[in-house]
Amino acid sequence: MRSSLLALSLLLSTTAFAADTPAPAGDAPPAKAKEEAAKPDPDVAAASVEEDAQPKKRSISMRDRSLSYTVTPGHLTIRDDDGAPKASMFYVAYTVDNGRGPVRPVTFLFNGGPGSSTMWLHMGSFGPVKVDASLPETVQGPPFRYGANPDTLLDVSDLVFIDAPTTGLSRPLGKAESKDFFGVDKDLDAFGRTIQRYLTKYGRWNSPKFIIGESYGTTRAAGLSTALADRGVQLNGIVLVSTVLNFNSFNGDQSMVNFLPTYATNAWYHGKVAEPKPDLMSWVAEAKAFAAGPYAAALQKGAAITEAEKQSIAQQMARLTGLSEAYILRSNLRVNPDRFERELLRDRRQIIGRIDSRYVGTDADAAGEKPSYDAQAAAITGAFAGALNDYLFRDLGYKTPLSYRPNNYAGIGEDWNFQHKSVEGQQLAVDTSADLAAAMRGNPRMKLLSVNGLYDLATPFFGADYDIGHMALEPQITANIRYTYYPAGHMMYTDPGSARQLKADLADFYASAQ
Repeated sequence: MRSSLLALSLLLSTTAFAADTPAPAGDAPPAKAKEEAAKPDPDVAAASVEEDAQPKKRSISMRDRSLSYTVTPGHLTIRDDDGAPKASMFYVAYTVDNGRGPVRPVTFLFNGGPGSSTMWLHMGSFGPVKVDASLPETVQGPPFRYGANPDTLLDVSDLVFIDAPTTGLSRPLGKAESKDFFGVDKDLDAFGRTIQRYLTKYGRWNSPKFIIGESYGTTRAAGLSTALADRGVQLNGIVLVSTVLNFNSFNGDQSMVNFLPTYATNAWYHGKVAEPKPDLMSWVAEAKAFAAGPYAAALQKGAAITEAEKQSIAQQMARLTGLSEAYILRSNLRVNPDRFERELLRDRRQIIGRIDSRYVGTDADAAGEKPSYDAQAAAITGAFAGALNDYLFRDLGYKTPLSYRPNNYAGIGEDWNFQHKSVEGQQLAVDTSADLAAAMRGNPRMKLLSVNGLYDLATPFFGADYDIGHMALEPQITANIRYTYYPAGHMMYTDPGSARQLKADLADFYASAQ
């Protein structure tokens, strides 16, 4: 189970784009391979136990006003319970002095993976600087365009972007090794200590506190809801962007139910539905009703389903998803996401993206079962990595002997432990919805916002609805939960129209949570 869950989770990240490293020929490793592997990594050894901060004063012209702020890239040192250093955690903080001092809201943001840095949220979402990846196509080569973000959240809250241990510029310290952070609970401990340290170092314990996590970062955010409460950190609100809380929901028939409405939105976007084309949200509502009703009931019958029932369901699926009845029947009514990405536009010899299925690409084998790469990740990864390095090291002039790691998938490999000690006991596969539910019961004033992309084939929006809707909360607590949907993918904030609406939705959410 662990290996299959790891493979799945790596694809959840917005950076699931890397060529496989070829194995050496023959049975024996290259000469001196073990000796080289045993040597300390100079990029890790260069990390310092001394905390640093290198602030710069900046300003941004927004749509209706100018905003002055301080941007501070730096490292925080987190320590174990005995005071020994564990990791140097890299962050970039954006703060505004508007007279509110320590009671201005502060938001901690991170991506997921596991194994992804927070490059994506930092350079693409709510900060004052943003990469131009506004079109669902390959970003033009360097020089990459980045500049003022008109939809920054900085006018609402201070922002602290944190890189996970071993990614970005975050590194182990002292006797700690990379593997000491490779697990659900190890990761939660590191982020909990980092947030606690930031609050102490910068005197922000009395500030309204928010968390924004994306993809596996939503798994982390939900787990942190109780982990931080145990440390005395009370949150005002949590924003889940492209949600996965329960890793068990990627297995079995419920997974098929969760993905079907996203298949329907893709068929709509790529012109695979009958004319006249219906309104998008009406189409979504119809797909949800079919998925939760007739489709779920048919799958639950298992081998007891009749041929006539199969045929009826296949016909309805074909109309909604753009796939042929024959293909759906051959798939036993269960079309996995990777097969859908390959099959939807097979007649055009194209594949669609997983992270954002508005993106299309081509494959060497037009008859293949699944895509060999993610068209969206291929289209934007270079731009984000290039822009971040230019912004951080040239524009901000940040000084460090370390190199920025957009991800550390190769380092994590098979070592990530998906078990989790939740509030309900030990889990073999993580489900932090239980932690989040417990935190919301313990703090009934905390608000939750679920942010979803309609063209996201990594974390389907109907799956987020299902996980959050099954947290067994009382109606007065459920009233604290909001859901929003955008005509874009996993990283809906890269789409200009979605980004503007998301900013407005977040501003309303923050106002309701203070």
